[in-house]
Amino acid sequence: MPLYSPTTPAPFRLSRSKIDLFIKCPRCFYLDRKLGIKQPPSYPFSLNNAVDKLLKKEFDIHRANGTPHPLMKAYGLKAIPFSHEKIDEWRDSLHKGITYKFPKTNLLITGGVDDVWVKPSGELIIVDYKATSKAEEVTIDAEWQDGYKRQMEIYQWLFRHNGFKVSKTGYFVYANGITSCDTFDGKLEFDIKLLPYKGDDSWVPKTIKNIYKCLNSNKVPKAGDCEYCKYVEGAGHIASRHI
Repeated sequence: MPLYSPTTPAPFRLSRSKIDLFIKCPRCFYLDRKLGIKQPPSYPFSLNNAVDKLLKKEFDIHRANGTPHPLMKAYGLKAIPFSHEKIDEWRDSLHKGITYKFPKTNLLITGGVDDVWVKPSGELIIVDYKATSKAEEVTIDAEWQDGYKRQMEIYQWLFRHNGFKVSKTGYFVYANGITSCDTFDGKLEFDIKLLPYKGDDSWVPKTIKNIYKCLNSNKVPKAGDCEYCKYVEGAGHIASRHI
C-alpha cells in the first residue's frame, strides 16, 4: 500500500480501519501511513472470515430472490437484502469498497461493508457481521466494541455521501459459537442474533480533517496511551542501558 506524500496529487486511499487507527493512536497512524512502520500484525481471524463468507452466501440467496431472510422475520424487521450492481464491489475492502473523495483534500475514504439491506421505503440499512464464542449473551456494550460502532458509522457516512438515503439504525448480525453440545462431530453450531445500533456519523468529517492535517505535518505525533507506543518506549529505555 503506497505511503502518503503531500506532493502526490493522486487520491490517497484511506480505509475505515486506518481512520480507527488514527483515533486510537495518531502516532502509530503517522508511522504507518507516512513512514511505512506498521504495528505488529494481529492473529488472523480465519474462523471469523469463514462465518462472514457463509453469511454472505446465505443472504445472497435471498438477495437474488428478493425475499427477506428468516432472521429479519424473526426480529420483525421489514427489509430484504439490497440488490445492486455494485454490491460485490462495496464488499471488497482490499481492492475497491465504497469510496468518497473528501473535499479540499486528496483523501479517498474507503470502506468494505459486509451487507446492505433495504426497507420498503427505499431507505438502506448498513449491516455488519460479527462472530465470537462465549457463554454469556452477545452485546455491543463493551468499551472495546466502540470500534465496531465507529465502523458502522463510517459506512453509514460513506453511503450517504454516495447519494443513498440511509437509516440511522444499522444492525450487527452476531454469530455466537455454541460450546454446550455433548459432541463436536466436526460441526460448530451458532446462535445468531440481530443487534440494532443507532449511529451518529457527525464525528467523521472533523476526524478526517485532523487526519489530513496530521499527514501533512513533518512532526511525528507524541506517544499517547497506546500499548504499542508504551512497549517501544519501554524497550528502548531498557536496550539503551545495555548497549
